[in-house]
Amino acid sequence: MRVPVVQHHSRRRRALGRRALWTGGEFLVTAGVILLLLVVHQLWWTNREARQGAEHQVQALERQWATPGGGSGGTPSANSVSTGGSSPRRSPTTDGSTTSSGSGSATAPHRSQAYAILTIPRLHLRVPIAEGVSKQNVLNKGYVGHYPGTQQPGQAGNFALAGHRNTHGEPFRYLPSLRLKDTVQVETSAATFTYTVDKILPQTSAADSGVIRPVPRSIVKPSYGYSRPGYYVTLTTCTPEFTSRYRMVVWGTLTSTRPR
Repeated sequence: MRVPVVQHHSRRRRALGRRALWTGGEFLVTAGVILLLLVVHQLWWTNREARQGAEHQVQALERQWATPGGGSGGTPSANSVSTGGSSPRRSPTTDGSTTSSGSGSATAPHRSQAYAILTIPRLHLRVPIAEGVSKQNVLNKGYVGHYPGTQQPGQAGNFALAGHRNTHGEPFRYLPSLRLKDTVQVETSAATFTYTVDKILPQTSAADSGVIRPVPRSIVKPSYGYSRPGYYVTLTTCTPEFTSRYRMVVWGTLTSTRPR
């Protein structure tokens, strides 16, 4: 009876095969752990960090406004704003924002400066509003950003805002839950402006600039928007969730102004 002889090179091949499988398995496990950590960072840590920072900023603004003389600068005064009639003249600044040249007005906020608070009762949302829509300096902090070149709270025209739908505090995560006649409040050092939601555009192109014009109307879906000047607020966010391909838009009209 002949005994089979195992060649050394066969043993080496099997050993190399096992080593390759083991190395490949270790690589896949390591890659999976790294990917899981990245997901946790994006979906949990950035939200936690941004929400805490946004809450602290809201508290800082409230303390500032409660201090005598601490509410100056950044937004129009309540005396220069109304819900009807003519509005003060505005001129563009070098950073694309606007200043009011009417009596009792204040300078425009600096870029990335938090200067107002957005409250949406239905969403249980209360977050800072900062000048500009920079991801790094505004949106990723969990703030809502004001589109430079659009109007300020309570002014005639369109006060347009943007916020993250997912990650980094995701203040507009539940924007689709808003309904007609819901209220949107914007609080500044001068007054609280209440807007009432009256139009919703579920989805449009990310390049649809018409939605933030002084008289907002979609240039992609012209049946959505307004046809006459007024006092408007615009809320924009990405849609569907976890993508930035399209935009959702919620519009409201100014219905009351309460001086501070």
